[in-house]
Amino acid sequence: MSASRITLVNPNSLAKVTEAISRAVEPFRRLPLEFRCLTSTGGPAGIQTQAEADASIAPMVPLFRQEAPATDAFIVACFSDPGLHGLRDLVSVPVLGIGECSVLTAMSMATRIGVIAIASASIPRHLRYFRAMGVAERICGELALDMKVSELADAELAFQRMAAVAATLRDAHGADVLIMGCAGMADLRDRLQEACGLPVVEPTQAAVAMAAGRIFGRV
Repeated sequence: MSASRITLVNPNSLAKVTEAISRAVEPFRRLPLEFRCLTSTGGPAGIQTQAEADASIAPMVPLFRQEAPATDAFIVACFSDPGLHGLRDLVSVPVLGIGECSVLTAMSMATRIGVIAIASASIPRHLRYFRAMGVAERICGELALDMKVSELADAELAFQRMAAVAATLRDAHGADVLIMGCAGMADLRDRLQEACGLPVVEPTQAAVAMAAGRIFGRV
């Protein structure tokens, strides 16, 4: 009997982000699951603005249709969850968004959620999404690293900025759990958690955990 497959789609066109997504699923590879991580090559090079999020949706459609026959669950691997509801209409298997899954996971861990964004331009869009989800009152703050997605390759710079933002969310905003608001930061989760002393939710891992539950529970 073949392993169930989870297909993770990176809506932007940066292969390095897809590689980071693949590394994020490493803790789950001991499960009887197969992971397929794909780059939407027609998507924008990074998703910060609403326009970029919207532009990323159409290029994902052919990937979903192509992969659906061999996929047991899809994950939209962008914190904005672009096209999530429309993509759910396209296929008969579960489609999860890493933004939604990370918030739901964080809500199960603590009361006051702090979010670390890559860029300030992303924050208004995220806040609209939290309001649409009905969870805005649980978000005590969202602050940006003000880095381009491509700059995350400098792991030390990314960590130093992330640790500073995490400390501000903890001390000035009262956060008692943090969400890493991007798909490309999983490599730094353990180190950040140790540095700030708070639980840290990595969105791709949160989505994979929920997808595995849907597959094994068949719900």
